[in-house]
Amino acid sequence: MRTDLDHLPANKQRELERVKQIIFEEFADSIALATMNWKKKGRIDKIILYGSYARGGWVDEPHTAKGYRSDFDLLIIVSDKRLTDKVDYWLKVEDRLNRELAIDKTLHTPVNFIVHTIQEVNDGLAHGRYFFMDIAKDGVALYEFDDKELHKPKPKTPEQALAMAQEYFDEWFPAAMRRHDFAKFGLEKGHLKETAFELHQTTETLYHCVLLVCTFYTPHVHNLGFLRTQAERIDMRLVDAWPRELKADRKHFEKLKEAYVKARYSKHYRITEEELRWLGERVEEPGRAVHAICSERIALLEAQAK
Repeated sequence: MRTDLDHLPANKQRELERVKQIIFEEFADSIALATMNWKKKGRIDKIILYGSYARGGWVDEPHTAKGYRSDFDLLIIVSDKRLTDKVDYWLKVEDRLNRELAIDKTLHTPVNFIVHTIQEVNDGLAHGRYFFMDIAKDGVALYEFDDKELHKPKPKTPEQALAMAQEYFDEWFPAAMRRHDFAKFGLEKGHLKETAFELHQTTETLYHCVLLVCTFYTPHVHNLGFLRTQAERIDMRLVDAWPRELKADRKHFEKLKEAYVKARYSKHYRITEEELRWLGERVEEPGRAVHAICSERIALLEAQAK
């Protein structure tokens, strides 16, 4: 695996050093008072940069009309499955990265990360999951505890790949459409909070669908912002699906993102019928994009299988 960052500008290299420092500091703090032996011995085995900043071709244009900016995508590999628990070990990392981006301004590039064990990554490679195969091929190791290599990928046969992609699409896309039907029914009845939640679930399910069909992997998260960035790496049509030019547009997406928790549990969550109608119409855009992208992917796999 590559370890050089010569293809990145100096300012991006410095940012990644800062990100790495934050990850190690917060992780060390999360296990500092450990009494159990497995936790005391817990460590980060690898930090791997993947995605556009690893391959090249990133976009950093926050001040243009579209306002799109690529994120740093990181795979953190830990020594024990229990250390992948987000609440216990990684929420503080996420909060600190967001704070240094939005408030302290020590970071200028958003950071997304996923956490797995080496066994999980190697299992993904053994089962020919494109997501992990791309990381093994294009990823850049920012840190390695030792020189242990990832396993050699075992790609699926064209027939196996087609069957898996079709199975994912047949399960997830109709599920998203059912969620959208629930949202329309809720809006007709005036159930605003419930509608917001169902629109969140529609969008989340669409992103899981396109990730699974195209990469055979999706992170087990409900964070719509994170899922959106992961999905947008697949096809720019998903970038175009959500307008970012106006503050109001970004505010609407934030309300949708917050709906997973706040629309169900917070008495302070407020959303208007007008906002929900706007969101309902906008959600149809990623819906159309996901259907087109997945259909094209399956058609390609069909051609390869023949």
